[in-house]
Amino acid sequence: MKEQPFVLVRGEVVREVPPEIARFSVTVAARDKNRPAALSRLAERSEAVRALVDGYGDAIDRRETGDLWVRPELKRSGEKVTGYAGSATTIVTVTDFGILGELMLRLADQDQTTVAGPWWELRPNSPVHREARQAAVAEAITRAREYADALGAEVTALLHLSDAGLTAQQPMMMTRAAHTMGYRAAGGAPPELELDPQVQTVQATIEAGFAISPPRLASE
Repeated sequence: MKEQPFVLVRGEVVREVPPEIARFSVTVAARDKNRPAALSRLAERSEAVRALVDGYGDAIDRRETGDLWVRPELKRSGEKVTGYAGSATTIVTVTDFGILGELMLRLADQDQTTVAGPWWELRPNSPVHREARQAAVAEAITRAREYADALGAEVTALLHLSDAGLTAQQPMMMTRAAHTMGYRAAGGAPPELELDPQVQTVQATIEAGFAISPPRLASE
């Protein structure tokens, strides 16, 4: 009994698509010889960040607290405390790229504030991922039919289909739009900054096996 002939193929698709969200971080710092004063100043600056971000309403997807630290500052020798320092970081996710540059520079215009980013991303549940997987399956079917046609055969059945992986290749970090400490623009207002969203690369790869009809080889 002859074994069923089959072909093994891989379907691969790469798509370049615009990002759906942008993230950036904003860190406020405070330092004072008096601990309550340092903590109070840190809380005030953190609240100022929250208020400014929340003022952009639906353009903000989420605002999340990152690292928070407060520590005593000591002399080079011994344990005598000379002051207290602290910082609080907020991670902001934006969906409206039209306000992104303005928001980042307004935040950078605050006292003792560092802004970094943006980092462009797709949402984890973006339909782009599903579309890429479907396109990879279609590519595998097309490739199997091409191989079968070259053998004078036809694809008759799907034997197996496996997901070889789906990855969204994103840059670790975009060029920083603003990274400043206590920046103040001339005239008391930050300059305008237009940002160009970075294209995201989505790749889907599947492996599939297809049964084919008996090949009609030239030697037969």
